[in-house]
Amino acid sequence: MSESRPRATLTFDAEHPDRPGASAGTVDRILATLRAAEARGTFFLQGRWSQAEPSSARRIAEDGHLIGNHSHYHSRMTLLSDRGIRTDVEEADAAVFDATGVPTRPWFRCPFGDGHDDPRVLDLLRDLGYRNVHWHVVLEDWEPWRAADDIARDAIDGVARHGDGAVVLLHTWPDRTADALTMIVEGLRAAGSELVRLDELPEDGLP
Repeated sequence: MSESRPRATLTFDAEHPDRPGASAGTVDRILATLRAAEARGTFFLQGRWSQAEPSSARRIAEDGHLIGNHSHYHSRMTLLSDRGIRTDVEEADAAVFDATGVPTRPWFRCPFGDGHDDPRVLDLLRDLGYRNVHWHVVLEDWEPWRAADDIARDAIDGVARHGDGAVVLLHTWPDRTADALTMIVEGLRAAGSELVRLDELPEDGLP
């Protein structure tokens, strides 16, 4: 890798959709786009999603993407007791492993980002062997009013503003995310960025 090329990682939260604009097969379109582009990213898998979509979860692993834990029930971490957090995280790890054969440690992402700066939540995650990863570039791709062109433009601009090591937040279920992905990959590469997995970035630069 040339040191002059800024690195960026596309991270995808795989969870049950709760907004309009989610069609069956969206995650398959995302994976097909990444495969065709020979690009690998990072997928944070919700446990219950992995149980409902085991073939998609397995394909994520088989395609060489990094897998992390996105909780089991997609609850806000700060609203759970210590025992609740432990149970939720451990159930998710078991469900994801059953579907993919891949352990989720050490990567975790708090649902909604809730708890990413909460010492209690972070200490509990650390005790469980995890490091929470937030994001640098948020695109609000879950919002039904966001168009694919806007998502792609904001992803490219956001990575350029952050520089090397940018962590981009996306989701696997919005149609517009799948529509935007080719534009994102091509635009980032045209701008000189190298697309890498999360574990290829220096940990001290992660959000």
